[in-house]
Amino acid sequence: MTIYYVITSVQEYSNELAELVRAFYPGRTVKTGVTGLEDLSPKNTVFRFMFQTLGDEVIIKIEFSKGMDNAEFFTKTYKLESNISQIEKRRTIKNYMKLMLYDILVDDTGRCLDWGALTGVRPTKIVHGYMEEGLDKQEVLKRLYRNYRVNQKKAELLYNIAEIQRPFFEDNHPNKVSIYINIPICPTKCLFCSFPSATMDRCKDLVDGYLTALEREMEAMAAFARDKGIEIETVYIGGGTPTSLDIDQLDRVLESIRKHWGWSPWKEYTVEGGRPDTMTEDKLKLLKGHDVTRISVNPQTMNDKTLKLIGRNHSSDEIVECFYKARDIGFDCINMDIIVGLPGEGLEDGHHTMESVKRLVPDNLTVHTLAIKRASRLKDSLFEYQLMDEKLATGMMDIFYGGAASMGMRPYYLYRQKYMLGNMENVGFAIPGKESIYNMQIMEDRQTIWAFGAAAITKAVYPVMGRIERAANVKNIEDYINRVDEMVERKLRLCSYS
Repeated sequence: MTIYYVITSVQEYSNELAELVRAFYPGRTVKTGVTGLEDLSPKNTVFRFMFQTLGDEVIIKIEFSKGMDNAEFFTKTYKLESNISQIEKRRTIKNYMKLMLYDILVDDTGRCLDWGALTGVRPTKIVHGYMEEGLDKQEVLKRLYRNYRVNQKKAELLYNIAEIQRPFFEDNHPNKVSIYINIPICPTKCLFCSFPSATMDRCKDLVDGYLTALEREMEAMAAFARDKGIEIETVYIGGGTPTSLDIDQLDRVLESIRKHWGWSPWKEYTVEGGRPDTMTEDKLKLLKGHDVTRISVNPQTMNDKTLKLIGRNHSSDEIVECFYKARDIGFDCINMDIIVGLPGEGLEDGHHTMESVKRLVPDNLTVHTLAIKRASRLKDSLFEYQLMDEKLATGMMDIFYGGAASMGMRPYYLYRQKYMLGNMENVGFAIPGKESIYNMQIMEDRQTIWAFGAAAITKAVYPVMGRIERAANVKNIEDYINRVDEMVERKLRLCSYS
């Protein structure tokens, strides 16, 4: 099999350029290196990037070699804006490289990608930047194509999402933050999951200590918030599967939140229930009694054979039963997650999942594309599964998007990941008025997020300076328990710096 090499003098450029090559040649091995690497097989394909800046110009040269005796050279000169920072200069040069590479790959393969040369996780941020420049819709769409080669359909999607989001950001203020609480525990590990979570049978003896450490973190930051006059806008309990905790443990978490953060009129209070086999009627009533306003009942698929294959210990009937139970208890904002491209599924399975979801009429629907991550069981056992090809994945995505629209939902946030089938995207849909504020704030980096628990990452946003700083907690549960005071100090240092 051909190996593709991406070689440039700057490693940070190599990684994103390699992602673009992988998008055109899915399933192929792509390696990165620095200029001067000579131990390459003459049978492989090499993209070698060279550049130099001269005043306000950058000259980029790409060598595209298919085997030893088949090299082509491409050279372009681009203008750089005057007086831009070094960070912005590097970003601009990298984007010019990606654009040149994209056009070369289009000529070589005869393919165009819906997302063009974009490899970033949050493309909507680009549209927000254009809108803040005062550009109208047509100019935004033109720039998305000219600067990134994003096609009309995806560009319209980005613009429409940004339009929906902007009113939610008008009330943002440096003294308003959101809270994320991580419960990195699940009943079982799903086939596709790459999150740093543990199964309950392996960590049950650590749970009480974990909740004690979690409260220690919350207590310290609650005192900091009172001292600085900081308000909480939303609270989000995720994981993992938070409802993996037994009812007393779950109540302990909710009571800790109440104790340290009060009963403020938060705009949103979310708990990711996720699996129906962990969401008993008593737990749902407990959540409702603590004024939780939004929950997730996440099937991923409504096909029982797939649920079994991916490691879920429940059936599609249990999903339906759990959903109706939550409605009867009074939850009027329920999210469901479904995944495009689960192993063994085809379009008929997609239709079945979508029709089953439509009968339930959720308020939010998050459509994920399967991403084959390094830390997942799927990555380690790919040879055992038949994955969906790009054409089928696109067809299933169309089924899910059409189903969301038929329920009166609009797309309101979007993000992308590495190694996604078909180079596609994840999109959150919602009935107007039922959008998740937390999801929009964190995806667009519009608000500081204080994150608590193992593997949680606090993100401090300084919009005036255009800066984002992060403080990551350790991933291992036992390490987190033993080092919680260190995690508190990291967070306090980060949030005290402005």
